[in-house]
Amino acid sequence: MPMRRPLRPLLTAALALGLACAQAAGPTPPAAPASGPRAEVIHWWTSGGESAAVKTLADAYRAGGGTWVDMAVALGEQARAVAVNRIIGGNPPTAAQFNTTKQFHDIVEQGLVLPMDEVAQKDGWDRFLPEIVLSAIRIKGHYYAVPVNIHMPTWIWYSKAAFRQAGIAGEPRSMEELFAALDKLKAAGLVPLAHGGQAWQDNTVFTAVLTNVGGRELYLKVLRDRDPAAINSEAFRQVLLTFKRLQGYVDKGSPGRNWNDATAMLISGKAGVQFMGDWAKGEFAQARQVAGRDYGCIPGFGPQAPYIIQGDVFVFPRQKTPGPQPAQQLLAHVVTQPTTQVEFSLRKGSIPIRTDVDVSKLDICAQQGVAAMKDKARQLGNGELYLTPDQNGALQDILTTYWNRNIPVEKVQRDILAALRS
Repeated sequence: MPMRRPLRPLLTAALALGLACAQAAGPTPPAAPASGPRAEVIHWWTSGGESAAVKTLADAYRAGGGTWVDMAVALGEQARAVAVNRIIGGNPPTAAQFNTTKQFHDIVEQGLVLPMDEVAQKDGWDRFLPEIVLSAIRIKGHYYAVPVNIHMPTWIWYSKAAFRQAGIAGEPRSMEELFAALDKLKAAGLVPLAHGGQAWQDNTVFTAVLTNVGGRELYLKVLRDRDPAAINSEAFRQVLLTFKRLQGYVDKGSPGRNWNDATAMLISGKAGVQFMGDWAKGEFAQARQVAGRDYGCIPGFGPQAPYIIQGDVFVFPRQKTPGPQPAQQLLAHVVTQPTTQVEFSLRKGSIPIRTDVDVSKLDICAQQGVAAMKDKARQLGNGELYLTPDQNGALQDILTTYWNRNIPVEKVQRDILAALRS
């Protein structure tokens, strides 16, 4: 095992939060009978649709001969903090959920994560995983995480019932048509934009505007290249002004609202539009609503709209006993299997990580996602693939402050440049 470097500030913060959250997560479950591989899995899939999805993983693991011990912790930041706390404290879970980003790179660099090279090579991950996903999980030639799904975080969802009530006949095909629809929803006495006023949700709206107004080139210049000329450009200024304009369509109950509660506003017909990842479909499914009949979905405006790749992974902390861990290897294998992938996607709202599975059972929104994934020119990594966690956090703070306060856009541009260049 390589020598561990001092903990970075982000990891230290996670440890502190983990200590605070450990009691909320409950005690470590009692050991199961040692008759087969036992996997204690920390994750944050706690909403109705998410719980139904994670059950498919548990069922597949049990069918493979293992025992799944569920450790659900509400909210991603808290779940990750609990996982890091236990890993550093010498009581690691079998697996822990992270996003398909750099979130877990610190603990990899600390030598605290076991690579799944043997499973990756045997199952041929290189043959069916998109390069953007591989670049997130493969570090210095080793596979330190197993991808669970592919999400696209900036879908635009709309309630068919709300659109009918507001007299909106067609699906918006541009940002200006979307604003026209929001105006009609407002005039009809509905909440035009269902939004949860949380930093990550504000960032989701910003990212959707950046891709749809700024396009692929500006997206990469700002987030990947952190190019000063691009951040100070008139094009990026228009992105920020459009983002701020959307804030005028949310309701007073928006601050602090959870994303699934915002989705529930569309399900009930009380609100018209939501910017959210395709995990929102799990909530629609739980309410027995059908894509195309009860709600609509827009991955982006135009056939060449950028399709941002996000998702979830499991990482496998090193255990007290050295060598390969059968429980971890079984989980890494089971998660990527075609049947598991399809069943999980049906309930989670994501699309499979594999390109070689039968997706005919997926809904029309997922079919759009699968089609978009076939065009590599449309694929973009999520901003967190290009930014460090600290840079991403600073960006979210700036955007949330701008969303909620009257700040000159030029100052926001300067603040973003300083945050991303640090």
